[in-house]
Amino acid sequence: MNIYDSANSLEQDLRKTQEVADLKLAFEAVKANDLAFKLFDKVQNKQFELQQKQMQGQEITDDDIEAMRQLTDQLQNYSEIKNLMDKEQKMNSMMEELNKIISKPIAEIYQDK
Repeated sequence: MNIYDSANSLEQDLRKTQEVADLKLAFEAVKANDLAFKLFDKVQNKQFELQQKQMQGQEITDDDIEAMRQLTDQLQNYSEIKNLMDKEQKMNSMMEELNKIISKPIAEIYQDK
């Protein structure tokens, strides 16, 4: 069996999970609220900007941190975004569990010292 066939099968199985369906619906609800979506997009752009600064070795200033904090505080005003964050957290938990399963052969190598 080809390991990539297994990975592609897993990808197809993930598409059928309730977690993915819930995440998709939650994101569609955010997109349907124009103000929530604009803020969501603004936060993502700010995150990307800060990641770029960090990768380029530039200092992330207190002003950068404060601007990000203000944006994320505003996210709490939208139930659609709160719901999306909850669904993302559930999806991340599932992905972490899957990663532990997939990584088990590698972890076992280092456990058998």
